Amino acid sequence: MKLVFLGTPEFAVPSLEALVGAGHEVAAVYTQPDRPAGRKQELKPPPVKEAALRLGLEVRQPERIRHCTGELAALRPDAMAVVGYGQIIPQDIIDIPPLGILNVHASLLPKYRGAAPIQWAIANGEKVTGITIMRIDAGLDTGDIVLQEATEIGPEETAPELAARLAPMGARLLVRALEGLASGALKPVPQDHAQATLAPILRKEDGLVDFRWPAAKIANRARGFQPWPGAWTWWRGQRLYLWRCRPAEVESPAVPGRMFSHARRLYVACGDGTVLEVLELQPEGKRRMDAAAFLNGHRISETEILGENQP
Repeated sequence: MKLVFLGTPEFAVPSLEALVGAGHEVAAVYTQPDRPAGRKQELKPPPVKEAALRLGLEVRQPERIRHCTGELAALRPDAMAVVGYGQIIPQDIIDIPPLGILNVHASLLPKYRGAAPIQWAIANGEKVTGITIMRIDAGLDTGDIVLQEATEIGPEETAPELAARLAPMGARLLVRALEGLASGALKPVPQDHAQATLAPILRKEDGLVDFRWPAAKIANRARGFQPWPGAWTWWRGQRLYLWRCRPAEVESPAVPGRMFSHARRLYVACGDGTVLEVLELQPEGKRRMDAAAFLNGHRISETEILGENQP
């Protein structure tokens, strides 16, 4: 089958590799332009570009895919695949391939439509998520479902860890979906739009912790919002990041946001009488450290409340 692939992040690489491995002809790979990165702001190619070049595929990096209708039509693809490309696909491009454009989406649609389904699923305490292969339309993740597969979310699994598991699952389902559509064995099914939920693009302020929340909610957001924006609060006029934490079965001092320690372990009182144990944290401008190292270097006060003393 002749295909065009559109993708950008590391999550999309297994899908591209799987299509090539299955013997499909990938006529071109479209990905985002190289962007400045790091302290030196040197141009860095997206992971999909690096993979495509390694596989000997043609790479195109337009600023706007909507300007590429003519060249995409000239390629005459049977189908197209989109995995985290990063731009909205306009209708005149959707109409090009006879089998449509398939999208690998990291949720069980219609739940968690949007840019950050993995992060929000974990942050909201979901126990199960999965992959949906969807034939895209002009809406936001509203197209018909071709295939789905579910997987449990581990109780301490982070967003990067879950993404690393879902990426090869999505690649496998994408190959199956293309084969099923080509043979007629698979018939896309409309989504139940009444059951839809959203997973909007993350903002810095989404990581701000409110210690009036129960400890479990805070721990889930710390797992889900990695590597960015993280779960953070204000402490002594600077941000304090909570990288690893979990609910603890200890007695609460009843003032949400108050830090306390016992047996060289660090705790924070939270809402509903719950307590959060902080395992790894990072004061702004310093390295990540475990709780013992933090307690060795900082004297905590019973009068200090996390979230106060904002700059």
